[in-house]
Amino acid sequence: MPSFHNGAVEIAYLDEGEGEPIVLVHGFASSKNVNWVYPTWVSELKKHGKRVIALDHRGHGESTKLYDPEDYHLGLMAGDVRALMAHLGIYRADMMGYSMGARITALLAANNPELIRSAIIAGLGIGLVIGGGPGENVAIALEADSLDDVSDPVGRTFRAFADQTRSDRLAPAACMRGSRRLMTREEAADIKVPTLIAVGTIDEIAGSAQELQQLIPGSEVLDIPNRDHMRAVGDRVYKEGVLAFLSRRP
Repeated sequence: MPSFHNGAVEIAYLDEGEGEPIVLVHGFASSKNVNWVYPTWVSELKKHGKRVIALDHRGHGESTKLYDPEDYHLGLMAGDVRALMAHLGIYRADMMGYSMGARITALLAANNPELIRSAIIAGLGIGLVIGGGPGENVAIALEADSLDDVSDPVGRTFRAFADQTRSDRLAPAACMRGSRRLMTREEAADIKVPTLIAVGTIDEIAGSAQELQQLIPGSEVLDIPNRDHMRAVGDRVYKEGVLAFLSRRP
């Protein structure tokens, strides 16, 4: 798998297909493979004429593992995405982020709109600005000796996911503590690029997609029926909705 260095941090990535580029930004405790390859996003987008770029965040997948929460501020992680685009000579792209990756996508859409042709904010609704969902409870769950020691239901969900993906659990724990910056309502209103907000209808972590839509001018909502935070990723309605959005965005 190719990689490059952004400063001292080695970032693993994939770059496949030909056509208009789309950058995929995975969620917390996941990876480019778990979030995008295995659920067939990469193959589906390639089939529809896209050049697909996806990275492993610092602390995740095959990228450098770091254990200080200060190394996981969202601005630093957004900087890894910018650096990857520069490394590949991509000056503008569609971007889709899921959950934590949606926070990074939204931050780039607000602060670097020249890089973003369109933004797909998935697995995250009004939680982008009001918070909620995973927090210190998840970091503690990741640091526990075993899943049996975790009683918090949200913590158990993420700990089980980290065990399933064979994550280095201490790195995501540091990431959880360092990456919880919320976007202000004013920052969300600064997102002017075409934006799709895609959230499962029974996702109790993301917060309301419709409430976030009210903040982001001209944004659209894609409801993913009967899917929670973990099961929405590979959903057919989600894929079809994203492909339709990409086909009609300016």
